[in-house]
Amino acid sequence: MAKPITGGCLCAAVRFQCSQPPIVTRACWCRDCQYLSSGNASINAIFRTERIEITGEVNEYVSTADSGNVMRRSFCPKCGTPLFSASSNRPDLMVVRVGALDDPEIARPASFIWTASAPGWGLVDQDLPNCEGQPAALASN
Repeated sequence: MAKPITGGCLCAAVRFQCSQPPIVTRACWCRDCQYLSSGNASINAIFRTERIEITGEVNEYVSTADSGNVMRRSFCPKCGTPLFSASSNRPDLMVVRVGALDDPEIARPASFIWTASAPGWGLVDQDLPNCEGQPAALASN
């Protein structure tokens, strides 16, 4: 087995590991992600939920995203670090905030989504695939 991908929150009260690499990595410019990322795009790695092991307690904030999906966003209740998101329509997938990875180099964004919501100064790599809104659903394998 390959070395697990690990990460956690700023205060180390929450730790996680995943036994497989991410399915996809991307930068999201939706307004919700801008709030979570202090005005920037949120850099995310998407993993199979069944492959992630979490230790420590997380709190959740549940809301409806611009896509219409109900989102559960998890964060550390002690230090507030945003850690995970999960969509009600894809419980088999978990979004991990790349800033929470021990090695963020493994999750360079492969695309940008919700670019229509990016501010004029927002950075979007035009050499990568871009989507103005919600991208097509990931294939279930």
